[in-house]
Amino acid sequence: MLKTKWIFCTLLALTLWAAPAVAADKISVMLDWYPNPDHAPIYLAQCEGFFAAEGLDVEIMVPGDPNDPLKLAAAGKVDLAVSYQPSVIMARDEGLPVVSIGVLVQHPLSSIVYLKDSGIKTMADLKGKKIGYSVEPLYRVLFEAAAENAGLKKSDYELYRVGFNLTPPLLSGQIDAAVGAFRNFEAVQVELEGKSAGIFALEENGVPDFYELVLITGDGNIKNRPEMLQRFMRALSKGIAMTTDKPKESLGMFLKMLPDLADELNRRAFAATVPFFRGSPAQEAARWEALQDFMLARGLIRKKTPVQEMVWKAD
Repeated sequence: MLKTKWIFCTLLALTLWAAPAVAADKISVMLDWYPNPDHAPIYLAQCEGFFAAEGLDVEIMVPGDPNDPLKLAAAGKVDLAVSYQPSVIMARDEGLPVVSIGVLVQHPLSSIVYLKDSGIKTMADLKGKKIGYSVEPLYRVLFEAAAENAGLKKSDYELYRVGFNLTPPLLSGQIDAAVGAFRNFEAVQVELEGKSAGIFALEENGVPDFYELVLITGDGNIKNRPEMLQRFMRALSKGIAMTTDKPKESLGMFLKMLPDLADELNRRAFAATVPFFRGSPAQEAARWEALQDFMLARGLIRKKTPVQEMVWKAD
């Protein structure tokens, strides 16, 4: 696990936080994956001193395994983690005491991506096609729901689990469409390879609109450190506002903080992601209820969890 460090951001935070006699509260935040534009508001809140102004010393951590963040948050090994709304619901179904305290990305980035020159124009055109997906069982079930919504039966297509690296099999023709491909990443990769990417948004094809990324914590922090969580969310809200209100300035700062990401893929991905931050960090109880109902009906969970037990301050 790596702690991100940037000298210029540290100096800025120290300048903005003018209370040297009061020790800042340490708080750890584990990302869901390697740093990428999805996490821009967190990094900007760090660099702009928004966390420091709330009396927080935030450590941003990168997981060694994408399954780690949720488990470590549930166990209290990290204070906060970035996760996914469906994952939180499945974790609660398995008895893990994780709670969503706010939203980072408001709508699904994961989608169904295909090549426009394949002749595919509608979901119904996927009849007879080979479909690759990333995560079992979630994305298989999400595709089945979208296909059913288009009038397709399971016998009308072939599903293959191809893992997280979805772009190569799509470009090579090994598969005709990729489920779980991110519209702000894999679709951009396809375009950079000289192909035109088509996107079927899951939330427009029979799947409830869901939060792609949420901030989670163990229920112990809800009981024992609510004021700290409030301060974190106030600072994050400012990071989100800066990202959406000043995207060019935010992109420049983000790439200075993470120079390894300063390429065309991440520049385009950043621009594609900005609209999905709008509305965050607010979360609605109704959207948690709707997704739980869908997941229960589709066999992804065995029972529903009361929203007030897994969502903090939902409207």
